[in-house]
Amino acid sequence: MNLLADLRNYQYSLSVVEGLRIHMEVGHSYIDIPKHSFSQVQKVVNASNEHVISIGARFSAEADSHLVCYQGDEGNYQTQASSKPGKTRTVTGASFVVFNGALKASSGFIAKSSIVEDGLMVQIPPDTMEALRGALREQTDFHIPCGRSDGGELRENVSVRWVDLSPAFNTGRTSGVDGSPLDGVRSVRVQQDTAFESDGRSIRCTEVFYRPRGPARGADAALSACSAFQKEMALAAEVEDFLSEDFLSEDFLSVEDFLSVEDFLSEDFLSEDFLSEDFLSVEYQAGSGGRLLPQRYMNELDGALIPVIHGGGASVPQTAMDMEFLLYITHAI
Repeated sequence: MNLLADLRNYQYSLSVVEGLRIHMEVGHSYIDIPKHSFSQVQKVVNASNEHVISIGARFSAEADSHLVCYQGDEGNYQTQASSKPGKTRTVTGASFVVFNGALKASSGFIAKSSIVEDGLMVQIPPDTMEALRGALREQTDFHIPCGRSDGGELRENVSVRWVDLSPAFNTGRTSGVDGSPLDGVRSVRVQQDTAFESDGRSIRCTEVFYRPRGPARGADAALSACSAFQKEMALAAEVEDFLSEDFLSEDFLSVEDFLSVEDFLSEDFLSEDFLSEDFLSVEYQAGSGGRLLPQRYMNELDGALIPVIHGGGASVPQTAMDMEFLLYITHAI
């Protein structure tokens, strides 16, 4: 994957499009993009350079096998297909696709597709890359025939398709506060430079779940606006002292378990004659394993969370929603 490598940090990264799936069959590969992820695709296209478009995909439960890349004893990376037990391998999933638009006419190929690590590499000429960019921006399907230009080799086909797929966010997950299902609830991973540590234990916020109470079309804007607020809330929850011996010995929470804090942000509207006023009413709950924490710990949380919620800063979300913060308590090493 030298094409994507950051040689200064010896790593590469891929932007993942929510719900995108890659299915490979004999003679044909399909990149299915959910129509509801159009805005995410535009960000990927706009951020890509002239010759390369790389997109990360989600795991496909519909495929009967999936590409897996592992490192051998000698340090070399190898690729294999991991299949479902008892299933015949007909559809194989992949983790990403890279379109490389630097294929020269002298190569003798109109396009080439190949497996690279646990993803799909598609090499195409510059004019095909430009046409692909246009199709992604216009949300139209795009077909790429692969093979030798003289037709002497069996051709493969790569199809980029815009499909109607229902969002499958967090399927099977439940809330740590009250055990309610989180199927279809969007979430973002939280990356923080440090974790709060005390008495040999650490607490860190790892994920935030969002349930907008308004129209679904405003979800992307709401998540973007909540970025600063979620960091402030996560930090406030971390620095509150949950790490005492009596707390961890409770039946409610154990070391290496998780703690969830859920905020309910709702907007109410008052009107009188021609005057109107918007105000924000807020409540929160905290729990672990589907049970609420005892009241004495909630009193301690008030001192940390209420100032952030009512701080009056621009970071407080202006969109009605529920937010759940997932925090893990572990032994500090």
